[in-house]
Amino acid sequence: MRIIGGKYRNRRLHPPAGMEARPTTDFAKEGLFNVLHHSMDLEGIRVLDLFAGTGNISLEFLSRGAREVISVDQDRALFNFMQRTASDLGETGWRMVKSDVFTFLNSHRGQYDIVFADPPFRTEQLERIPALVRQTGILGQEGLLIVEHHDKVDLSKQPGYLRTRTYGLIRFSFFGP
Repeated sequence: MRIIGGKYRNRRLHPPAGMEARPTTDFAKEGLFNVLHHSMDLEGIRVLDLFAGTGNISLEFLSRGAREVISVDQDRALFNFMQRTASDLGETGWRMVKSDVFTFLNSHRGQYDIVFADPPFRTEQLERIPALVRQTGILGQEGLLIVEHHDKVDLSKQPGYLRTRTYGLIRFSFFGP
């Protein structure tokens, strides 16, 4: 697994063996960040990364100039891995929260330019995420919610839906505030 763009470009990440997370492929990341690069300025933004796993999406945002990224995941090994990676890089704009995402969303206050969610593909609560993010008010006025999901899932009927991009078996659905 590697960072594909920005100041950490080509930096390899070595997550813990036996992890349960499914990191976003380089092909899908490249597609996503090409879309973002052509639609908004990533410099100085605030990002909330839900179900952060290894933190590779968080690092892509930081590598491309995000001012602050908060990564939320409940897995202890992955949380520790993200903390070590941030320390190794000397990355001061990256904060990790070890928590269940739904508990975090119900109690957290703050606003973000981008909220990225990559829940486990088997989660039954996937379709709740767009409505929950809207209800909490964490998405800034011009903000963007991006949900990564399997190509068999259709989120186009969810509130705030804008569009979907497909990269192999991976889809990114985009939502406005």
